[in-house]
Parts: sequence; structure tokens; C-alpha cells
Amino acid sequence: MENIILIIVLFICLITDIKSRKILNIITLPTIVFGLVFYIFTSGFEGFLYSGQGFLVGLVLLLIPYLLGGMGAGDVKLMAAIGALMGTSFVFYSFIYTALFGGVISILLIFKTYGFINTMKSLFINIKSFFFIIFFRSNLGSIIFSKEKKSRVEFPYGVAIVLGTFCTLVWGGF
Repeated sequence: MENIILIIVLFICLITDIKSRKILNIITLPTIVFGLVFYIFTSGFEGFLYSGQGFLVGLVLLLIPYLLGGMGAGDVKLMAAIGALMGTSFVFYSFIYTALFGGVISILLIFKTYGFINTMKSLFINIKSFFFIIFFRSNLGSIIFSKEKKSRVEFPYGVAIVLGTFCTLVWGGF
């Protein structure tokens, strides 16, 4: 039953994230509540712990990227909902697959946006600058990071979450 609910939730979130760049609370919050209530009724306090721990792991895994501005709150709530519905190990493996998909999608979008040659030049310059700062500067505390926003490549991260979660559903852990 929880697999069917998960597939429905993922499908809805995929569509809404692609169309409007939003993962809706009306989908994620009831999923979290359903996961908690379902496991409480089927397994009592142990079910509550199972679902609650999954919720917390899902929440914590994406909390830091959210706080750093790398993703939206809907992405965090979707991962928490996956955890509440499927448990700790499932949400952890989903996170690993999601990170892999997110990395691949990001690299492809960067190559598409800036071109392969420009991306490689920029990467080489940044690596060279990093090593120069590390090896030839004595005061690392004087490194100043600019607060201004540079051009960024963005995509709806819900796509990576859905792909990663489907991989976990199909293949399980490693």
C-alpha cells in the first residue's frame, strides 16, 4: 500500500515541480501524516519510531542544502515525506541515488549552458587559483568570498528526487 501511495505522490510532485517549480504542501504534509498514522496503527509505538525516524532522516539530509539556498523547502518536505512513508534506510538510499542524479543533471545543464570547453577552462582556472591560494598565501583567513550572485544554472531538484526514489524502489540499496 505504501508503495502505491509513494508512486502517486512522486508522480504528482514531478509534474508540479516541472510545471510550476513547486512541490505542494497539500501533497507532502498529508503524506507525512499518513506515514506516521499508518505505521502507528499497523505496528504501534515501533511503527511510530520507524516512520518518525524516516521523517527525521529525510528532513535532515536536505536541510543544510536548503539553509544554504541550494534548494526549496518543498524538496526538503518531499524527502521527509518519503522517509515517513518508507523508513530510514529507504530514504537514505533514495538520497544517495538522488544526489547522483542531481550531479549528473547539473553537469549536463552546465555543459549545455556554457559549453564543454568554457566549463573546462573555468574549472582549470578555479583549481589553479585554489592551489595558488593554498600554497602561496600564508593567511588563509584573508580569503574573501563574494556575496554577489553569479550566473547560476538551476533546475527543479524534485526531478532528481523522483528519479532517485524510483531507483530505490526498483533496485533497493547497494
